Amino acid sequence: MRKIIHVDMDAFYASIEQRDHPEYRGKPLAVGRAAERGVVAAASYEARKWGVRSAMSSMSALARCPELVFVPLRFDVYREVSMQIRKIFLEYTDLVEPLSLDEAYLDVTVNKFAARSATLIAQEIRGRIKEVTGLTASAGVSINKFLAKVASDYKKPDGLFVIRPEEAEDFAGTLKIEQFWGVGRVTAEKMHRLGINTGSDLKKHDEAELVRIFGKAGHMYYLNARGIDDREVLPERVRKSLGAEKTFMTDLDDRGELLERLQEIAGEVWERCSRQYFAGRTVTLKIKYEDFREMSKSKTYAQAVKNFDLFLSAAKELLDSVQVESGHKIRLMGLYASNAEDKNNIGHRQLLLDFGDDEL
Repeated sequence: MRKIIHVDMDAFYASIEQRDHPEYRGKPLAVGRAAERGVVAAASYEARKWGVRSAMSSMSALARCPELVFVPLRFDVYREVSMQIRKIFLEYTDLVEPLSLDEAYLDVTVNKFAARSATLIAQEIRGRIKEVTGLTASAGVSINKFLAKVASDYKKPDGLFVIRPEEAEDFAGTLKIEQFWGVGRVTAEKMHRLGINTGSDLKKHDEAELVRIFGKAGHMYYLNARGIDDREVLPERVRKSLGAEKTFMTDLDDRGELLERLQEIAGEVWERCSRQYFAGRTVTLKIKYEDFREMSKSKTYAQAVKNFDLFLSAAKELLDSVQVESGHKIRLMGLYASNAEDKNNIGHRQLLLDFGDDEL
């Protein structure tokens, strides 16, 4: 039986800004630009109460919360804090799989203290993060990655939730289908049409039927509905690119509107790159015309693009080079970052602690 911890920092970017700027504490805060075409990269919990979310346009955020405070993104600072947190993880186990700057899986089945209790390890890690960075983290503990990730969201912020082995299957049955791994908006809508709203509903369908309806993902849905997830924690995750695409409701040929949509997509891609600890040297624009012809254009820099303004500038330059032909409007636009830089190796130090005898 594996012992998996999922650690998720609480409103990571926004919390760092409130930590470093006491005047922002307790106020609704957004990381991003309060510009006409700006995008919210992150929102504090005070702002989330007003419905402000990451990837939302700045104007929409201000309409929801007129008192919203905007601060510029400081990616280098967030990255530095993330490295501090990563070092803490490595004090306990080498099996650390980062998902982004602010979250990671840890397999502590075998750990550096021969500790039996994953729950106490998670408590200790949260305490160490608070001590070193001044920030709070939430953690989920369970027997696999799927359940641990769901658990980490249960007592946010600054919480710890444990799903024990004997609870796994029943717990999966209580989940909304949107909480299942790999179920996005489109898949959730399809499931709802089939009367699948919870894990219990999903469990009523056999594996062959789920595979027929959802393809290979059907295998995973079948297992997750029973609280099963065999994926290992993989320390060496190599990502080659990150991006986003958008198919427009109506085909477009107006450059002003295309530029506005490009900025929205760029904001979404940059938010993903920031969260995934990804910096690429190449920016690629993908275009699909109304007749389904596809084309792409790329721009490569000598060093990785670590500044949103530079990333957006490259995207605009690529769009400027695209011919919007009469009678051939654009139905889809995509933007990608690739050709990633090498990540820095992070060391660790050993601690000698006693965590007790709890099994999980």
